[in-house]
Order: sequence, then C-alpha cells, then structure tokens
Amino acid sequence: MTASGSGVQSVEALFLLLLLFVALFAGLARRLRVPYPILLVIAGLILSFLPGMPRVDLNPDVVFLVFLPPLLYAAAWALSWREFQRNFSRIAMLAVGLVLFTIVGLAIVAGKLLPGFDWKSAVLLGAVVAATDAIAATSIARRVGLPQQIVDILEAESLVNDGTGLVALQFGLLILVTGRTPSAVESIGRLVYLTAGGVMIGLAVGALVAWFERWVDDSGIEIVISILVPYATYLLGARMRVSGVMAVIACGMYMSRKSTTYMSPRVRLQATAVWDALTFVLNGIVFVLMGLQLPYVMTQITGMSHSVLLKYGIGFSIAMIAVRMAWVYGETYLSYALRRWVQKIETDPPRPATIFIIGWGGMRGVLSLAAAISLPFTGFGGRPFPQRNMIIYLAFCLMFATLVLQGLTMPWLIRVLGLCQTDSNDHEEHEARRVLLREAITHLSRKRSKNRSHSKMLSELIAGYQRRLDALPAEQEVEPQELIDRPVRKEALLSVLQVEREALIRLRDEEQINDDVLRTLQHELDLAESRVHTGSILEY
Repeated sequence: MTASGSGVQSVEALFLLLLLFVALFAGLARRLRVPYPILLVIAGLILSFLPGMPRVDLNPDVVFLVFLPPLLYAAAWALSWREFQRNFSRIAMLAVGLVLFTIVGLAIVAGKLLPGFDWKSAVLLGAVVAATDAIAATSIARRVGLPQQIVDILEAESLVNDGTGLVALQFGLLILVTGRTPSAVESIGRLVYLTAGGVMIGLAVGALVAWFERWVDDSGIEIVISILVPYATYLLGARMRVSGVMAVIACGMYMSRKSTTYMSPRVRLQATAVWDALTFVLNGIVFVLMGLQLPYVMTQITGMSHSVLLKYGIGFSIAMIAVRMAWVYGETYLSYALRRWVQKIETDPPRPATIFIIGWGGMRGVLSLAAAISLPFTGFGGRPFPQRNMIIYLAFCLMFATLVLQGLTMPWLIRVLGLCQTDSNDHEEHEARRVLLREAITHLSRKRSKNRSHSKMLSELIAGYQRRLDALPAEQEVEPQELIDRPVRKEALLSVLQVEREALIRLRDEEQINDDVLRTLQHELDLAESRVHTGSILEY
C-alpha cells in the first residue's frame, strides 16, 4: 500500500484518512442497513475520482503479509469444526472441483474470447479469479440473513479455496516463468506437498502455542500472542515453501478448538473485544483500498477505449457468475443422483433455492485483486507478459460485480426465495442450556448434601436454577435476589459455572452442539464469572 508522496508523515496521513473513511462509511452503512463491506467498496470507487485524492496503489506484499494472515485466522477461528466435517464433500467440490473447473474452462475458451490470451495466460487468469474471498464471505454472509447451513458452506469454501487458488496460481507462475508444463505426477505431488505441508505446519504451531498458553495467565501477553500467531504461521509456511494460507487456516481451526481448555474467561472476553476491533479495522481498510484501485487499473491498459473495456469487464463477470452457477447446480444434482440411484441411499432432493443462493454467494475480494497485481511483468526468457494488465482489470471487474451486485441483491433474493434465517441453532442452544442447568442443579444438590451449614444458601441457588430451567425455551431472565457478598456463595457460584463450562465442552466434543452454540453459551458463562469476581452479581 503506497501513496503519492514519501516519508513517514505521508504514510501516517494516509492511514488516518483510511481510518476516517472506514468509520464514516461503516456508520452510514449501519444507518442504511447495508453490509458495510459493500458500501466501503463503492465509497472507495467514488473517492478515487475526487480531485486531490492521493493515489493509493495496492501493494500485494502488504495484502499477503499484513492483512491476510489475521483475517484468515479470525475466519478460521469462527468456523464450526462439526459443520465443516458434515459438509466436507460439498466444500471440497466447491473449493477444489470448482477452482479446477474454472481454470480448465478458461484455458479452453479464453483464447477465443479475450484478445491476446493463450492457454497459459488463461490458466493464470483462472487461478486469480477462481477462489472466492474469505474476507468477503465472512464479512457479508452473516450480515444478510443467510441460513446458517449456507453460511457454513460459503465460509468454509472461501477459506479452503483461498489455499487451492493460490496453489493453482503457483503452478501458473511456474509455467509462465519457466516455459515448462509440469507432468501430472509432478503436479499432484506438488499439490499434496503444498497443501498437506501447510496443514501440518499450522497444526504444529497451534499445538506448540496451545501448550505454551497453559503456562501463561496474563491477558495482555495472551492477546499479543494471539495476534503474533497468524503472522508467524504464515511466514513459517512461506519459509518452508508450503501454503502459508493453509497453515494459517489449520492453525486457526486448531486453536479455536483448544481455546476452551487454556483460555480463562477474563482473557476470552478481552481477546474477543480486541479481535473484533482489529478485524473490523483491517476489513474496512481492505474494502476501501479495493474501491480506490480503479484509476490504477485503468491507467495500465492502453490501446482500448473505455466502452470496449467495459464490454469485456461486464461479459467476463457474467461468464464467471454463470460458470459458478452451472457447477453448483450440476454437482449438486449429480451427487443427489449418485446417492439416490447408485448407492441406494434415501435422501431428500436438493432445494433449488438453496442451490441458487450457494451459487450466487461466490463473492471475490481483495485476494483476487492482490494476486493479479502480484503477477510478473515478464515471462519465460524475459519476454514481456502483455496480458498482465488485462488480468488485473478483469479481476477488478469481477470483484466489484460480485461484491456489489451479488452482495446488494442477496437480502432481497433470500426473502423472495423463502430462505429467511430462522436460526437453526435455536434447538441445539435450548437443549444445551437445559443440560447445563441440570448439571448445575445436580452439582449444587451434591454440595448441599455435604455442607449442611450452608444448606439455605445452596437451596436458594438451586431454586434459582430450577426457575430458569422451567422457563425454557422462553429464556426468561430471572431477576437476581438480594446480593449477599459471602465467600461461600462466591465459591459455590464459581464451582457451578465451571461445571456448566465442562458440560458445554462435553456437548461440543460429542457433536451434540456446534461451535457457534458453544461460543454463544461460553460467552454468557464468561460474563457471569466476570460479574461474580467483581461482586456485581452473586445470584446467577
């Protein structure tokens, strides 16, 4: 990320200006009830044409080394492992199959549709635009009322195909720079090494950090470590010449899974607040930067009128959206036919509305644009690579079209197709609450039988938990009784909260609830423990 001018002061001014834009337009998006990433991209595009606006070039190294690791890590942290397992075949077909389908399809037809493109440059174009963007999916999908199952699929797909897309880009660059096409065996071996190596490094780093965290109980240190982990994992993966993206994703999913055992409630609350702010700022700056790139992109292409460029941009964007829709529909119905007629498995037929939304939700983002800008100016033998500028332009058009067009129409389509979010986690959450309250009552009853001197106080706590259990699933709040700051009551409350927390983790490990439900209820327990420690509430 560079701006006209030089020196530290110009960089500081640019950073403050971007933060101001993020705050203003994110606030406006909230008022307009529009997902803020979409409005920030549009605002960046408008700002780029204002006179006196400094030119901001998107440096791919800044994206890959500064923005990408923490945002991927945060997205992987929020991913539900249970849902990832359950939807693995669907995710794999989208994250691997669709990427390959896009690249091969472009390699076949791009030479006939795009000026000066051969199959090698088409492979690079396909690798650049094939992957949906994890940042865009995570930032938009949850804000437009998508059903949870579709959100899980889109988020997991966008995370995994970030890795597969960048691996495909490495193959394309190898062909461009060396002029040699790798064999099938070499390609498969390299793919396995890049992907599996990245996953192994991510898991190793996660295991090491999780072990170290058990010996640390300082919120400031743990939060700093949590910010350093994605950067260290990404750089280690790059140093070992494997996929740093896959390493960060694997590490984030592992750390999220293990965080219930090594993070104290106080640290979890503080880390959540810090990461929410960090991801909001990084996301906001990224989306503004994407909108600001149009002048830079347009100045790179010469010899074509704006009307011709607009035609190519619109046509390419429509074609890529159609390719994704065709793959999603074809793969879904083919899989259904195989299960139903070949494997003889009774299964419900696919819902056309769900298939359409999954196809329509393939939004591209900064990763595609940064990958395009990172392409070299020359190819094999030092010969110029003239298609580079057109690839950057087409990547920008597809990014803008999918973010703005698909992002803005998504809420309307969800309503029209009857897919309004009904919160599929409600049932699991109610059942989890019921189990936690029963565990708490059982624990307090045992404690009362062993401690007759505090029988009255423990009976009051049991009665409070029983009222809350009877109130389910309405989840009515029980007004706290008179606050009595006694050590015994405090110790009883802390012990019962620990029992509830252990029961919650057990439900997650037994796959009776997913990670979203665990995080929701765990956050409530952490807040309750915080209130107990501060003495603001001793009746839980």
